[in-house]
Amino acid sequence: MLLNTVDITIIFVFFLISMIIGILVMKKAGSSSEEYFAGGKNMPWWLLGVSMVATTFSTDTPNLVTDIVRNSGVSGNWVWFAFLLTGMVTVFIYAKLWKRSDVLTDIEFYELRYSGKTATFLRGFRAIYLGVFFNILIMGTVSLAAIKIGVVLLGISPETTVIVSGIVVVLYSMLGGLRGILITDFFQFFIAMFGAVAVAVIAVKKVGGLETLMSNEHVISKISIFPDFSNLNVLMAVFVIPLAVQWWAAWYPGAEPGGGGYIAQRMIAAKDEKNAIGATLLFNMTHYALRPWPWIIVALASIIVFPDLQSLQNAFTNIPADKLGHDLAYPAMISFLPHGLLGIVVASLTAAYMSTISTHLNWGSSYIVNDFYNRFINKAASEKQLVRVGRISTLILMIISGLFALYLQNAFQAFKLLLQIGAGTGLIFLLRWFWWRINALSEITAMTVSFLVAVYFELIHTRIGFHALEDWQKFSLSVLITTSAWVAVTLLTKPSDEKTLSKFYTLIKPGGPGWKKFLKINGIKHDDKSETWDLPGSLLSVFLGSVTVYSALFSIGYWLYANYTFAITTTISTIIFSVLLAKNIKRKSFSGR
Repeated sequence: MLLNTVDITIIFVFFLISMIIGILVMKKAGSSSEEYFAGGKNMPWWLLGVSMVATTFSTDTPNLVTDIVRNSGVSGNWVWFAFLLTGMVTVFIYAKLWKRSDVLTDIEFYELRYSGKTATFLRGFRAIYLGVFFNILIMGTVSLAAIKIGVVLLGISPETTVIVSGIVVVLYSMLGGLRGILITDFFQFFIAMFGAVAVAVIAVKKVGGLETLMSNEHVISKISIFPDFSNLNVLMAVFVIPLAVQWWAAWYPGAEPGGGGYIAQRMIAAKDEKNAIGATLLFNMTHYALRPWPWIIVALASIIVFPDLQSLQNAFTNIPADKLGHDLAYPAMISFLPHGLLGIVVASLTAAYMSTISTHLNWGSSYIVNDFYNRFINKAASEKQLVRVGRISTLILMIISGLFALYLQNAFQAFKLLLQIGAGTGLIFLLRWFWWRINALSEITAMTVSFLVAVYFELIHTRIGFHALEDWQKFSLSVLITTSAWVAVTLLTKPSDEKTLSKFYTLIKPGGPGWKKFLKINGIKHDDKSETWDLPGSLLSVFLGSVTVYSALFSIGYWLYANYTFAITTTISTIIFSVLLAKNIKRKSFSGR
C-alpha cells in the first residue's frame, strides 16, 4: 500500500465533507421529485456549469486521454476535441429551448413533441435503454478506472475497489439528490483540477523538465496537435470524420447533439434561459480549453518512464492480465507523488469518480422514476413515493454497474462502442426542434437501425467473408445508412397530430422555415417578436465560440511546447474572438425567461 496515515486522513476528510453535504440537503431534496431530480429548477449558471465540468472530469477521462496519446499522439484527441462543435451548438441554440420545455427529464420531451402510442413507447423504452443499460455501461467504464487506480496505488483487488468506492457515492447521491450533487461537484472540481495539475508537475520533474520531455526522441513524434496530413487513414480517423461528421451525427453521453442526458438535466434545472446558456458555455470553455493539457503532459511523460506495456507489468506485478493497458500509465505516474500530495491527488481522483457516478446515478434514476415508474406503473404515486423509488433505483444502478466494471478492460473500448452504436442518430436530435415532419417513428427507426448496423459491423461483417474496415469507415457507413433510414421513414409516415405540434410550437417558439408549412396548413399565426428566427445570429455565436475555445486550447499547448510564434498567434486569436463573441452575445440579448 503506497498511502500513509497523512494520505488516508486527507481522503477520509474528503469523504466526510461529501457525506455532510448530502445530509444537510437531504430534507429539501426529499420534498419532491422536482427537487430530487432538478434542484427545484432554480439553480444558478455557475453552479450548474461547474457541475457539468466536474461530471465529465471522471477517473476514466485521464486514463482515456493517456491511452490515446500513447497510441496515437496528442492529435488522436481530436476524436473528442471535435465534440466542442456539438457543445457550442447546444449553448447558443438548444439551451434556451430545453429550458422552455419545462420537462423534468429530456426523455419526457418525447410526449411533448410527439403524439400517439409510438411516443409513449419511445419514452418508456428510452428510459430503460438509456437510464439503465447505457448508463450502466458508462458507469462501468468509470468504475474500471477506479479499479486500475486501486490496484496501482493501493494494491487492493478490483472487487474491494468497487465496493469501497461505491459506498460513499451511493449514500450521498441517495440522500441529497441533484442539489447535493451540484454542491458536492463544486468543491470536488477544484480538488480534481488541483490534483491533475499536481500530477503533471511531478511527472515533468520526473523526466527532467519540460525541455527534456519535449525533446525526447520517443515523445517528439507524439506531440503534434494536428495529425500527419500525408497519412490518409489517420487523417480521416482522428480529424476529418470527427470534425466533418461525428460531432453532429453521433450520440455520445455528455456530448449529445442538441444536448441531452445529464447536460439537459442541468439546463432544465437552471433558474432561467440566461442561466441555462451561461452554464453550458462555462462547461464547454473549461472542458475543452482548460482541462486537457495536464492529462496530456502526464501521458507524454509516461512514454519515457513506461515506454511499453511490459514496463508497466514489471513495475506493478499485481495488475491482473485482463486490466493491463496503456490507460494504466496515468495511475502509474501518480505513484511517484510524495506523501501528503499523494493523498490529495487520490482524493482528487476520488472526487472525479464520485462526481461522475453521482450524476449518472441521479440522471438514470430520474428516467426510471419519472419516465417509467410514474408514467407506466404508478401514475398516482405521491412525491414521497417517487423520491423513495429514486433512492432505491440509485442503489440498484450502483450495484449493477460495479459488477459490470469487473468485466471491462479499457476505457477506449467503451468509447468506440458508444460512438458506433450512436452513429447516425445525432442529426435527428438537432432537427426535431425545427422540422415538424419528424415523428416518434423517425426516432425509433434511427435508434433501431444504428444499433443493428453496429452489431453487424462489430460481430458479423468479417465473419461472412468481408475485409475488416477501419473504425472511421464503419462509422461513416453507419451514419449514411441510419440517416437515410430515418429520413425515409419521416417522409413516408404521418407527422404528430396537429394539437401536439401546435402546443409544442407555442411553448418552445422555435421559429424558422421548418415550421412554415405546418403553420400555413393549420392557419396558425404567431406574431410574438420573441419568435423571430434567430438561428443565423446563433450560428455566428457558435462559430466565434468554437474558434475562441480552440485558440485557447492551442495557445496553452504551444506555450508548453515553447513554440512561441504559434503561442503568441493563438493567444491573440483567443483574445480577439472572445471579444467578438462577447459583443455578439450582448447584441443578441438572450432572454432571461
